Amino acid sequence: MIQPELHLIERKAGEFWTAKQRDGHSLHEISYRACYKPQLPGYFIEKYCPPGGTVYDPFMGRGTTLVEAALRGRRALGNDVNPLSAILAEPRLVPQTCGAIIERLETIRLERAPIEDEDLLVFYHPDTLAELYAWRRYFRQRREDGRFDLVDQWLRMVGCNRMTGHSKGFFSVYTLPPNQATSIKAQSRINERRRQNPDYRDTKALIAKKSKSLLRHPLPERFGETGYQLLTESAEATPQIPDGSVDLVVTSPPFLDVVDYVGDNWLRNWFCELAPERERLWQIRRVDNWTARMTESLRELKRVLAPGGRIAFEVGEVHKGSLKLEEQVAVAGAEAGLQPEYILVNTQQFTKTANCWGVDNNAKGTNSNRIVVFRK
Repeated sequence: MIQPELHLIERKAGEFWTAKQRDGHSLHEISYRACYKPQLPGYFIEKYCPPGGTVYDPFMGRGTTLVEAALRGRRALGNDVNPLSAILAEPRLVPQTCGAIIERLETIRLERAPIEDEDLLVFYHPDTLAELYAWRRYFRQRREDGRFDLVDQWLRMVGCNRMTGHSKGFFSVYTLPPNQATSIKAQSRINERRRQNPDYRDTKALIAKKSKSLLRHPLPERFGETGYQLLTESAEATPQIPDGSVDLVVTSPPFLDVVDYVGDNWLRNWFCELAPERERLWQIRRVDNWTARMTESLRELKRVLAPGGRIAFEVGEVHKGSLKLEEQVAVAGAEAGLQPEYILVNTQQFTKTANCWGVDNNAKGTNSNRIVVFRK
């Protein structure tokens, strides 16, 4: 394996984009584990991708890179082996009007559906849970009838993101943040500790409220005209993407054994009637295995990247900060035939995330982004 001289790679450190929360477009306000701020892809898009060019994210998650690319007049190309990602991303690349959303909500009759799994009552009031079963039936019937359209995609995406949370804006009783559904047993303990019982939540009203919030910022006049493409493949093999067709890659892969994308999204998957194949979703425990998978992914990225194109590969610190994955990525990129240009470490003096996890600001990867920039 090629070993780059890590000490010779230029390092840039500082605050390269704002530390403010919710400072991006409202269309981004969909929760997902381990997602980065839209300012991160925005920084690299303006620096390395011309207007009308193509921006690709092979691990697209909630679609932050894609939405930001579309907002900035670039073509969005995304891939994620997790089918939930396309459900989260696509509706925001072709957003609907509030009028169309409200009109559809008014026409939908959520006839009470039988509750098949009463264990879910630890999260939801019986009437709320009956509505959720009715939503599942509605979407299923629309798909089977060939009537499932862009408005339905939007409603499913928003409903999926209202499943659990810690305010009355969610369908559930108080629980973990919306990007991490807890287990039934753990929720029972939360209910006992807080002496709480689920109260009724009007699912239609909450979907309408969240839709208005997502669409509260105006969209660029020609938003979406550059088009988009979404794939559900492993990042090492995307034959649908032509050689040399991508101007810029901005992405963040699954970190080393940190996030369980199936377990954390089990209630969202239930709502969307998804059954992701756990063995296809990366949760790699060993550093050498992780680096090997990154090498194969970067080799594929080199193939699709245009000459002179860049890859901004965001990683983090794991093992309580003792392992800096940017060094592993630099090794993987060099082995794939890419030139590491520099490592950018964006640090921010904002403590909400740090306080949530009980660590010092910028310690153990909190509030910092570590990005290896490669050039083809």
